[in-house]
Amino acid sequence: MIRYIVFFLISISFIQIGNSQKIIPLDTLHWEINAKSYALKNYKGKDAIYIQRGLAFLKDTKFLNGTIEFDVYLTNQQGFPGVRFRASDRNNMESFYLRAHLSGKPDANQVAPVINGITPWQLYFGPRYSFVYDYNYDDWTHVKIVVNGRRAQIYLDYSKTPNLSWDLVHEPREGEVAIGGGGAAAMHYANFKIDKSKNEIVDFKPIKRKPIEGLISEWEVSDMFEEKSVHDPMKLKEVIQSRKWGQKIKVEEGTAANIAREVVMVDGTPGNTVFAKIKIISKKDQIKLFEFGYSDRVVAILNGKPIYKGTNRWRSRDYRYLGTIGLFDAIYLNLKKGENTLLLAVSEDFGGWLVTGKFPDQNGIEIK
Repeated sequence: MIRYIVFFLISISFIQIGNSQKIIPLDTLHWEINAKSYALKNYKGKDAIYIQRGLAFLKDTKFLNGTIEFDVYLTNQQGFPGVRFRASDRNNMESFYLRAHLSGKPDANQVAPVINGITPWQLYFGPRYSFVYDYNYDDWTHVKIVVNGRRAQIYLDYSKTPNLSWDLVHEPREGEVAIGGGGAAAMHYANFKIDKSKNEIVDFKPIKRKPIEGLISEWEVSDMFEEKSVHDPMKLKEVIQSRKWGQKIKVEEGTAANIAREVVMVDGTPGNTVFAKIKIISKKDQIKLFEFGYSDRVVAILNGKPIYKGTNRWRSRDYRYLGTIGLFDAIYLNLKKGENTLLLAVSEDFGGWLVTGKFPDQNGIEIK
């Protein structure tokens, strides 16, 4: 009898050791921390890291499929704590973060890819990529993400069913994992775990998004230049003629084309602006309505002449204005018979470098 009791106690000990080994210590031995500030401390009974405006990358670990879990202690201050995973490099990865200050709102959180250093949440928005959730500011919030191939699911606070199922944007590729986020408010993280053996996706029902019909499916984009170059109409001809062309971007999500797919802003090259170009073949002199969207700012130029300037930046119109992409602007194009060139000088700050457009009436025109 004693032998069985001893065996049982030893077995329990091994199970406890195994479980404890799943928690990855939050220290500089295991993590490369790149943040405005951070502190390693015990907080609310847990060994934690307090991190502000930055990321901590897990060292010597690559992740493809499996389960990522951690606890985060939220406040009602504006912050974006979360996790990045499958970082094939530091500028391309998948991400999930909490908008800690927007408890109970439709955009209380966000899943989005990071593409060439830009997180285009202004394209990946709505119930397909976020969900309503009431956050607890008096206790730890548990986050679990299950990843398998192109599919992923979120479970908050030990939910038995996924809060969100979504299709990942990048091709499945092993990469780094990081925790942290932006925003002024720092957050505490604790109990970080990875289990590569647990990758089961259950009840996968991603929300479908209705595409916008009739969009221009492809744009040609120029090399990057500084935004101030298009502010002087007298110098536009020189700016246009000095551009390099050949890169093409296609509509994604049935909504807009992502300039960051082809033009890298974060490589140190000066500038935040490109021309997105289409050519319109008109059968006669005529005026056509063109509906379009952009992020963050635009100057529209038809046949070398500026005809419109606009801003769609986050908070540019009121304090809750998101700057998400859609056909929210329109101009009447005075087309000549034959070939017409429409350029949209699109400038980006953050949130998505995007362009989209359509002609509601395409009679008498052809789009190149």
